Amino acid sequence: MLDRRLSHEFRILGPLSRPLQTKLPPQTRLPPSDLCRRPFNLFTPHQHSHRYQASFSDLKLIIKLIAMGTTGAYDALLPAVPEWLNKGDNAWQMTASTLVSIQSVPGLVILYGSIVKKKWAVNSAFMALYAFAAVLICWVLVCYRMAFGDQLLPFWGKGAPALGQKYLIRQAAVPETGSEPFYPMATLVYFQFTFAAITLILLAGSVLGRMNIKAWMAFVPLWLIFSYTVGAFSLWGGGFLYQWGVIDYSGGYVIHLSSGIAGLTAAYWVGPRLKSDRERFPPNNVLLMLAGAGLLWMGWSGFNGGAPYAANIAASIAVLNTNICAATSLLVWTSLDVIFFKKPSVIGAVQGMMTGLVCITPGAGVVQSWAAIVMGILSGSIPWVSMMILHKKSKLLQKVDDTLGVFHTHAVAGLLGGLLTGLLAEPALCRLLKPESNTRGAFYGGNGGKQFMKQIVAALFVIGWNIVITTLILLAIKLFLPLRMPDEELVIGDDAVHGEEAYALWGDGERYDPTKHDPTKQDWHVSSYSGEIAQSPYGSGARGVTVEL
Repeated sequence: MLDRRLSHEFRILGPLSRPLQTKLPPQTRLPPSDLCRRPFNLFTPHQHSHRYQASFSDLKLIIKLIAMGTTGAYDALLPAVPEWLNKGDNAWQMTASTLVSIQSVPGLVILYGSIVKKKWAVNSAFMALYAFAAVLICWVLVCYRMAFGDQLLPFWGKGAPALGQKYLIRQAAVPETGSEPFYPMATLVYFQFTFAAITLILLAGSVLGRMNIKAWMAFVPLWLIFSYTVGAFSLWGGGFLYQWGVIDYSGGYVIHLSSGIAGLTAAYWVGPRLKSDRERFPPNNVLLMLAGAGLLWMGWSGFNGGAPYAANIAASIAVLNTNICAATSLLVWTSLDVIFFKKPSVIGAVQGMMTGLVCITPGAGVVQSWAAIVMGILSGSIPWVSMMILHKKSKLLQKVDDTLGVFHTHAVAGLLGGLLTGLLAEPALCRLLKPESNTRGAFYGGNGGKQFMKQIVAALFVIGWNIVITTLILLAIKLFLPLRMPDEELVIGDDAVHGEEAYALWGDGERYDPTKHDPTKQDWHVSSYSGEIAQSPYGSGARGVTVEL
């Protein structure tokens, strides 16, 4: 038994409730001189397996044997593994970054491409894809340090590139907050980029189906520079709202409130869709829409779980609360659909999921899990009322064509979440994250009432800034480019804008009606079953064949 190779697993027994297991290198043998002096029961078979038991008194020997078989790749002092690097934190932060990236690409690309009318599938998906790429380049060139660098103004940082080797490989730091995560700056730069990118993509949901793609290409970098970086620095980068003690755990204000308000403002200035599109805008693929929504939900674990900049207790609380609130909100929204419309709407369920995820975001790591259920109930009902009832009664909201209702699902839900955080932030959880001592929600007494007022003031700042800056940016672009596509392009859609179509299929989601869709009675591009296709005036693109039924 003593000559048995240490390729077997050893169970190291100790105060742990579940034994720790380790695997020793197969080429390593037990030194007989050491083992012969051990008690007989030191390495005895564990039940009927090839495992052996050892007490913690033998841990030093086992670690020594493990070290004998390790390679230099795991040495702690290699140049790529400095003393300040925490591999666990770095691994989790890069994982969280990837999860948030997946929310955008392919998550929202799929969601946008499938939730809109068929003729706008390509354009909607491309607007999201373009924003993701454009934001990344602008982010590393100047925007990251405007949001998380040294202070220029109380609400803005000094812009500078984040591309240099010396800058990216040093320990991460947010100078105006004093935060120094235990991983390189490159990790933090990319993680924060994913939040900036998804903000612009969410904003795009308000102007789908009619915004001039060239105007959108100009709008993305300008809004990122003059709007997003201001909110990010003020609330996260050490600006005046951060120093004042406003709580925005992971972007309820920075991302969702700002994208919802800016989206509504942009929808006002761009103008509405065609009347036919506003009256009937069915999703072209409900199953793909659910796939995109699922990626968005699952990616939110990285969205809120990565906010503490470490794999710590706050991250665990945030991930659990995120999913609790989303599930509760989805169920409440669906229940209201059944009560008032007699049918559960799949699109409604996705909207309820979204409002729950948005509402919990500003407080995911600082509220208790029972509070997450309360926030889910309110986020599944209040945005439902604003979308289904108040929207129809408001002349302003009726006039402004917010394609996907981003104002309701993000601005209303984000504001709701920020205010509820000011009520329900738990003192012990706040101490895990906030630099100010005695931070708490109004529900817990003390100075909680002041915290609630701070949340209100911060929301007003974000709302006001986004209305003004978004308006100025769009008016400036309008001097050079039309904000809205011409009506002849709006009638055709993707083929006119991109020379491509999403499907080689017929129809816009409506049921077949011989009086409307019979090719012998309508002037279709396709003359008959033979597949003869009339040429489109907008160049070569994907063409479908309409089969005479």
